[in-house]
Amino acid sequence: MENKEKYLNINKTVYELVTSYPELKGILFELGFKDIVKPVMLSTVGKIMTIKKGAAMRGVDLDQIITKLQQYDFIVTEE
Repeated sequence: MENKEKYLNINKTVYELVTSYPELKGILFELGFKDIVKPVMLSTVGKIMTIKKGAAMRGVDLDQIITKLQQYDFIVTEE
């Protein structure tokens, strides 16, 4: 089995990221992004919201999000 590196740019929209990495939806839900499981929210707000903006809006520490994503083997970038 090929071990593909999972690069995640936290400045991309949540919609783009979840489209690339479907497992991300559950991880973000655990982190407090409760509306991510609603298809309408993902396809509307998710197209303009980034993880960085969402963290600020929800009052979730960005470092906590990055640490959690790294636990799931994501390589978190800002570019």
